[in-house]
Amino acid sequence: MQFPLSISDISLWIAVMAIILLVTSELVSPYSEHFGDFVINKARLRLVALILGASFMVTILLREIG
Repeated sequence: MQFPLSISDISLWIAVMAIILLVTSELVSPYSEHFGDFVINKARLRLVALILGASFMVTILLREIG
């Protein structure tokens, strides 16, 4: 059975998720960390966005090498 997504599809998904998380972390930063019943950890949100950005770069390198 073949995996239905290619490296390009995965790379695009990772890039979109990284952009969404970075924009969200920037929009949340001027407000309080408490939104209703839950707390948003801005540092963790930004860290995950940067990790996704780095993994996007890795997928780009894999696509160029292979």
